[in-house]
Amino acid sequence: MTSLLLRIVTLLFWIFITVNAQDFTIEEATIDDIQQAFAVNNLTARQLVDFYLNRIKTLNPLIRSVIEVNPDAQDQAEKADQERRNNQGMNPLGNLHGIPVLLKDTIATNDKMNTTAGSYSLVGSVVARDAGVVERLRKAGAVILGKTSLSEWYKFRSIDHIPNGWCARAGQGVNPYYPSGDPCGSSSGSAISVAANMVALALGTETHSSIICPSDHNSVVGLKPTVGLTSRAGVIPMMPSRDTIGPIARTVSDAVYLLDVIVGFDPRDEASSEATKFIPEGGYKQFLSPHGLKGKRLGIVRNPFLNMLTESIASAFEHHLNTLRRQGAIIVDNLEIANISMILNPKRTGEMTLMMAEFKLSLNDYLKELIVSPVRSLADVIAFNQNNPDLEKMKEYGQNTFIAAEKTNGIGEKEKNAIESMKRLSRDGFEKTIKENSLDAVVTPGSGVVSVLAIGGYPGITVPAGYDGNGMPFGICFSGLKGTEPKLIEIAYAFEQATTARRPPTCTITAESLLGSI
Repeated sequence: MTSLLLRIVTLLFWIFITVNAQDFTIEEATIDDIQQAFAVNNLTARQLVDFYLNRIKTLNPLIRSVIEVNPDAQDQAEKADQERRNNQGMNPLGNLHGIPVLLKDTIATNDKMNTTAGSYSLVGSVVARDAGVVERLRKAGAVILGKTSLSEWYKFRSIDHIPNGWCARAGQGVNPYYPSGDPCGSSSGSAISVAANMVALALGTETHSSIICPSDHNSVVGLKPTVGLTSRAGVIPMMPSRDTIGPIARTVSDAVYLLDVIVGFDPRDEASSEATKFIPEGGYKQFLSPHGLKGKRLGIVRNPFLNMLTESIASAFEHHLNTLRRQGAIIVDNLEIANISMILNPKRTGEMTLMMAEFKLSLNDYLKELIVSPVRSLADVIAFNQNNPDLEKMKEYGQNTFIAAEKTNGIGEKEKNAIESMKRLSRDGFEKTIKENSLDAVVTPGSGVVSVLAIGGYPGITVPAGYDGNGMPFGICFSGLKGTEPKLIEIAYAFEQATTARRPPTCTITAESLLGSI
């Protein structure tokens, strides 16, 4: 009890840092706020890292969103501070210089940290190099703060049994707004950590819902890029034809600053070659306009997404549609996506069939390339789990999906038919709706649209839009065709600025709530 009280007092003290007789509030600070504080010597990167490390130490035992912290984070912060002192304003250092970033525990770092997908089977493994996106973060001067928890193995070990946000190494991740609510997955730890002010920026991955859903459920901004826009090299694969890496942040602008750093060609990822054509000259931050909704044609797809929500959230959605109109958007209402009931079922679209085969092939390739690893194949992982039932909670959660994937035998006729099915459903559904109505984006409440985006590799961005009667967050998702990130950013940023709907969670930052959790 005494130890926890001391940690609470320390935490509440660190919410405000006073340097040079000026107050700077780190909690909820944006990247622009932090960089301004750096510029006028009101804050150092080391102070910022220390704040977040203390915050993690205090909150993580309760919400379990961080698997491990980087033992070199403070050294990296001091290096950034020294670079800033040496630079003395001569050259722009970039928006992410000195900024801590948390990484989902599937994104490889060639350092003292593990990369395990939340499983004990990969503890002690050694990667050959940083993931492509991590190389870009280091080059930008960002501080790699640690690894976040996730739904173990992207929840693919046992889709029907593993809870969202649970992994063996961290336990059950907790939604900081509504502790008994669903944190969603699989990038749950990244979303929870950003929401609870344990970091300003985090990276997640998405194959099917894994950035959009946890961001929606934890009241943060989640940006799922077009597949190939960001390199997947060095990231534990799920379904390479659909995997993507994207930012999670508290504001659209912060997410965009992170996106600008991680996009681009990587010779180790074929898909990044074709996707480079989508990257605008000058990057994405130029599209952060408060007038970004003016003249945009937005298609509203109500069925079945509105039916998935409570009456209060549905009412709030109608209010937000009026806001979009007032900001100059042209609303094209009551649109339908052809075959939507089929698209929402991964088994009917062929997505699950392809996922099984791709996962086994790509995971085996990833494991074989590790310098050191206790497991070298999916079969080895299955055997590890069977031999360590208590570590991996085998009795509770099992590994039926793993076992089914292990039985696949490459990309055969069945898998090729699945690929064609997803192409056809995307072409005749989402793409047709957008093209026939000349839309700039599709607007949907909550995260129900993720299946549509998954099968076509389309981008989407979710923005906090409010809270239900229990305090459970919900967002609004703006999505579009491949490469339409500039339009989506304009729309999302203007919506965010017009609504300012997000508020910080209270249940994780008050002494009363922390004591009540003992």
